[in-house]
Amino acid sequence: MAGAGLKDATAVVGIGQTAFARRLAEDERTLACRAVLAALDDAGIAPGEVDALASYTMEETDEVELAKAVGFGDLTFFSKVGYGGGGSCATVAHLAAAIASGQATVGVAWRSRKRGSGKRPWTDTAAQLPTPGQWTRPFGLLRPADEIAMLARRYMHEYGVTRDHLFNVALACRNRANQNPAAVMYERPLTREMYMTSRWISEPLCLYDNCLETDGALACVVVGRERARDCRQRPVYVHAAAQGLPAQHHGMVNYWNDDPLTGPAWTAARHLWKHADLTPEDVDVAQIYDAFTALVPLSLEGYGFCARGEGGAFTEQGALEIGGRLPLNTGGGGLSEAYVHGFNLVNEGVRQLRGTSTAQVPGAAACLVTAGEGVPTSALLLRS
Repeated sequence: MAGAGLKDATAVVGIGQTAFARRLAEDERTLACRAVLAALDDAGIAPGEVDALASYTMEETDEVELAKAVGFGDLTFFSKVGYGGGGSCATVAHLAAAIASGQATVGVAWRSRKRGSGKRPWTDTAAQLPTPGQWTRPFGLLRPADEIAMLARRYMHEYGVTRDHLFNVALACRNRANQNPAAVMYERPLTREMYMTSRWISEPLCLYDNCLETDGALACVVVGRERARDCRQRPVYVHAAAQGLPAQHHGMVNYWNDDPLTGPAWTAARHLWKHADLTPEDVDVAQIYDAFTALVPLSLEGYGFCARGEGGAFTEQGALEIGGRLPLNTGGGGLSEAYVHGFNLVNEGVRQLRGTSTAQVPGAAACLVTAGEGVPTSALLLRS
């Protein structure tokens, strides 16, 4: 996925999104169409030129519906990546690989969800449970929050990660959302007292350790390097991309392998950096998947920004804020902008490298974007 033939061969040239809210009136297909058309307009590309699509599982709008509704041309490539939020970055990676190899010329990746007003998939406790869920849900691990809470507790026990460290993550995301008018949590500050006195969702994860539940849609457009020079917006190049499914992995309940705290991020990172001209020290800004605060310090370790067990300490002294060691989730992330299975992190990475973010990092030239840690995952290294 992240081979030498992919390096800077393609670029993201258009991004689009709908409004984000707890409840939107339009259905998922309509939201998807609006986001895709906005991304194509941003790029200055007509819908009839699109010949490649990529989405990821739990997406209710299929390729046929989208192609007919928006008016695409003949499609010569389409893929759907598994594992929910773990597939967000892989959609862009698949399009980049298809275009770089000549299978397509103009690709669109999208995500449309009514996560805020729709049904929660884990509420159907009578459904047949797949492995490994059959070994965990009967004992009370019903929701993703419960499953990650177990890993978070072990992380705190093994390495001394504290609730203050998790608060640092939540605060950085909320501070950036307070600068972003499109964010659900715009102009809604978070304080340490609010965090420490909030209700538990699944101990040790409190209300503010959990992502939002949001309706909305996003999309981006990927083309080859030559075509990118003629598009409406400044191109943002896909420098490297990777997916990661480590040996012995067990979904989101990664409890039975040799090292439960070494998740898919470590596997993806090895391949990402192997095929990049950059190192973690060269990354100016990061968009790290934040369905839960504890995933961020684990990802910081996995992607090489700090050593094993140092992810909590890395968050100290404003490290994740603008001006810190690694400005994080500058649109607000899943914790405070919107939770649309991570696609908002992709679009925010593009905005940073265009220089148009609402919380712009001065001179940002390289951005890491990651998908869901804890599940089979993916990552992108973008550069201007």
